[in-house]
Amino acid sequence: MSTATQGAIAAGHACTAAAGLEMLRLGGNAFDAAAAAVLAACVAEPGLTSLAGGGFLLAHTPQRNVLFDFFTQTPRRKRPIDQVDFYPVTVNFGEAVQDFHIGLGAIAVPGTIGGLYHVQQQLGRLPFAVVTEPAIHYAKTGVEVNAFQAYCFQILEPILLRDPAMRQVYAPTGTLAQKGDRLTMPDFARTLEHLAQVGVADFYRGELAHQLIADCQERGGSLTLEDLDQYRVIERQPLAMQYRGKTFITNPPPSSGGALIGFSLALLNQVDLSQMTAGSPEHVRLLAAVMRLTNQARKDGYDRRLYDPDVAQQFLAPAHLATYAEHLPVNKWGSTTHISVVDREGNAASVTSSNGEGCGYAIPGTGVMVNNMLGEADLHPHGFHSWTEDVRISSMMAPTMILEGDRPSMVLGSGGSNRIRTAILQVISNHLDFAMDLETAVHHPRIHWEDGMMNIEPGFPSLDCDRQQFPFDQGVLQWEQQNMFFGGVHAVIRHPDGTLDGVGDRRRGGSVCLG
Repeated sequence: MSTATQGAIAAGHACTAAAGLEMLRLGGNAFDAAAAAVLAACVAEPGLTSLAGGGFLLAHTPQRNVLFDFFTQTPRRKRPIDQVDFYPVTVNFGEAVQDFHIGLGAIAVPGTIGGLYHVQQQLGRLPFAVVTEPAIHYAKTGVEVNAFQAYCFQILEPILLRDPAMRQVYAPTGTLAQKGDRLTMPDFARTLEHLAQVGVADFYRGELAHQLIADCQERGGSLTLEDLDQYRVIERQPLAMQYRGKTFITNPPPSSGGALIGFSLALLNQVDLSQMTAGSPEHVRLLAAVMRLTNQARKDGYDRRLYDPDVAQQFLAPAHLATYAEHLPVNKWGSTTHISVVDREGNAASVTSSNGEGCGYAIPGTGVMVNNMLGEADLHPHGFHSWTEDVRISSMMAPTMILEGDRPSMVLGSGGSNRIRTAILQVISNHLDFAMDLETAVHHPRIHWEDGMMNIEPGFPSLDCDRQQFPFDQGVLQWEQQNMFFGGVHAVIRHPDGTLDGVGDRRRGGSVCLG
């Protein structure tokens, strides 16, 4: 792992990271780099993010920490269910399957392009047109499909090929793009050039907006022009807590991922791990119990109180934690992509963005697939079509930083739906509790507990995966290889001497650029 002094970017694709590094070389800062990288990811990682998706950016400057919420919003009015274009598709991860719902009725109000522009204009220093240039270049000249993207395309094939315009991108010869093929997106290039020239507001109030809404109204969607016109980026105070003498900051409510990671860390904080071996049966049982108890705390009322102003404080209060900590065994013996950036000035950006799986519809002539956030079961635990009108959707996305004093020592985040929080939890604990270097901490095997099922990656040599080890589980699924199912943590670390390292998680084709 090399080191850098000028800046470091960890992302889900080499082109994504390179776009960010180019901004630093042009004199931009971490926020120019983050915006350029997300735009590039729309081309290099098109199955995972889109201009018409949503996300969050956690920003650190020498003056402040702020969370920019540009996730998707529910429409202001619900369409009658019998008029909604909304249906299921099954996504196969190889060793597990998950159902998603698509169609124009699954579209929530998009936030990504508006959010990137908002952050870059407020904290960046380069002209926005410059920030769009790498993505435009990739879209025109093409990006070679790597193994991970080919895997994503295979998983998402029924969604990616539903729209005729998208078939021209992902299957121009009639066959789905494979590893080694070159993917070009000329319509997307023209769209981004247009937005750079006339302004991002056109996406929300201009020609692009009118085309999207016309199709929604005609073909079973709920979005209206008012939904787009009234969309705003929200700036929030990050959730902060202490862990092992350091400050952990992340995405606050109404998104739930950050507080759930905080809850898990607070449980671990009560355990002395110094005598425990990483990956030992005792350690894995502890992690499984922490995940189970965190899920239980979520079901016990957290989700129903997400929009209460003091929900995080009450959820993380010592008295509330104690109710669950007493059940730790030691007392008795998530289609998303992430980018982490740190620059030489001490600025840091942790940005997670997603398009869900896409709704199977692209705005005609734009190359932009629209999100399916109203069709994600993870985001709607109380059932589809039960969403409240005109609210910011809660998300598991949790861009995160670890601060030592007032400077970030670690910037990280992950994709992976419900696996986001358990992936981040394990990387933080691996690094801080077991003194693993960043490379080892990210690539160490992971577990994920959910709904009574224990998922375990290979690489735990002394672990016998049976009911005796995990008596509270309905079953144990031993995966044959590491997989994107367990998230993709892309992280940057600052050493005490000021040098920077980064790691891109190989589970999701991660890459690092150092300057």
